[in-house]
Amino acid sequence: MIRAVPPVSAKVDRPFFFDNSAKCRVKLSEPAAAIVTPSDERGEARAAAPSPARNARDRTDPAGRGGRREETWLEPGLAGTEPSRGMTVPVLEMRHIAKRFAGTQALDDVSLSLMPGEIHALLGENGAGKSTLIKIMTGVYQPDRGEILLNGRPVTVGSAAEAQRRGIAAIYQEPLLFPDLNVAENIFISHQDRGAFAGWREMYRRAEEILGELGVSLDVRSPARGLTLAAQQSVEIAKAISLNVRVLIMDEPTASLSAHEVEKLFRLVTDLKAKGVAILFVSHRLEEVFEVADRITVFRDGRLISTAPAADTSPQKAIADMVGRDMGLLEARPPVPRGETLLSVEGLGREGVFADVSFTVKRGEVLGFAGLIGAGRTDIALALFGIEPATAGTIAFKGREVAIRRPDEAMAIGIAYVSEDRRQLGLSLPMSIAANISLPSLRRYLDGLGLIRTAAERATAEEYRKRLSIRTPDVDLAVGKLSGGNQQKVMLSKWLNTHPDLLILDEPTRGIDIGAKVEVHALIAELAREGIGIILISSDLPEVLAMSDRILVMREGRQMAILERSQANAETVMTAAMGQAAAPFPAGATP
Repeated sequence: MIRAVPPVSAKVDRPFFFDNSAKCRVKLSEPAAAIVTPSDERGEARAAAPSPARNARDRTDPAGRGGRREETWLEPGLAGTEPSRGMTVPVLEMRHIAKRFAGTQALDDVSLSLMPGEIHALLGENGAGKSTLIKIMTGVYQPDRGEILLNGRPVTVGSAAEAQRRGIAAIYQEPLLFPDLNVAENIFISHQDRGAFAGWREMYRRAEEILGELGVSLDVRSPARGLTLAAQQSVEIAKAISLNVRVLIMDEPTASLSAHEVEKLFRLVTDLKAKGVAILFVSHRLEEVFEVADRITVFRDGRLISTAPAADTSPQKAIADMVGRDMGLLEARPPVPRGETLLSVEGLGREGVFADVSFTVKRGEVLGFAGLIGAGRTDIALALFGIEPATAGTIAFKGREVAIRRPDEAMAIGIAYVSEDRRQLGLSLPMSIAANISLPSLRRYLDGLGLIRTAAERATAEEYRKRLSIRTPDVDLAVGKLSGGNQQKVMLSKWLNTHPDLLILDEPTRGIDIGAKVEVHALIAELAREGIGIILISSDLPEVLAMSDRILVMREGRQMAILERSQANAETVMTAAMGQAAAPFPAGATP
């Protein structure tokens, strides 16, 4: 039966999250819904056919085979208008989207559509534009060009709240729960129309009901703080369902889950798909992508490379699309003779972070660390520098076994670490260039009274200003006033001034322009010629390939391969990073 339901005269036992406004509501019941809006001047009902399993929740028979069905109220224009799964109109469509940040074109004319009842995988290397597109979908960013269509109609998603109101929700690798709120409160925290007072009994009942539909058993009154990651993901999904989700974006949802937890999550995803929810699945785990995806889209450098049914492509084709970029801007660093072994690591690990990592670094060698976000590359660097010490394995430096528990111990034996986050962890932005460069070696600049010899400090800074071509009128200038590339050179100067034997460079060219990047590459080559051992951690695969003598590939805290320069190319590295390598150490490669 189709019924027109005026908002004011309708009688309903309102859930706790509805306010007392006179907004028009949509009343859903079998087999269809009627919408009455102020524009319907004659009060005529406009029938729509929502998916019953999504918009009208059956209290006694979730499968909809009979029994009482409680009617649910939704806002007009946001539900009850979606096409059935048999229709060809996408639930959400992004057309010719472009987005630029300063000198970086994050997205360039990309298009993507999400169909009801479909799992659409989005693949790409770090920096391909996946996260930017997600933030545009969820209202965090606004596109510079292009349009967003919801059920075929152009819309503007001006904020995260607007995205939620339109049924677009996102779940991330790290669940965004409030640890001191209970499960039910976290599920309904985003309901902006819940009114001034919470109906706790109704809230707990609805939370238990939604979790029950998902097949999840949780105490809705327990704090979120003690939940496992898998349970937190379930709460995030329940939160999305409570908002009548029509598009669910899952950004690396399995990265921190065990195999069993991943299996449970996929069951939930499959159930949502069966109910007509459109799902965007972003993952670096190709085996999972090809297990659950119906279609696969690949981005590279902010551009759309391919979209195809999963059945018509392969992991090898996806990898080729992800890495097939023009590498002409980078010239391979000429190899130099390698000297004695500086660093030898055996079975290195940190509980719950990475395990069983073994490699060596020789004088004059650049050992590249490749892998996707979360692979554990930076964690190894932090262990070697004593910031987050290893809990397993051995470290030998210059032929002597050492225990590195603090950064000063690492510096004392000749190890330096250039952090990936120069603004937060690498530099003191209000301080001068000279003060930053001298900071790790400050004792060398103190006189007998413990005062800083500023003339000596400035002289050192001038040396590095000339050597690294730091563009500044004065070394007394605050570092915060420099460009990103020049800030990076100051941070390199700061650690080179410690005269290290081993230099760990973590994302040394992130966020700097191509000119500065070329200069940093030239410096790396120069340091290698001087006999310094270098560990180069970079998410820029062409950079790793061009600058490294050997490449260690990490995946989810595990060492997947060590490749000699002759073996390494974009495809072999990405194949190992995706877990597709046939053996931990390909023929001819040794730790």
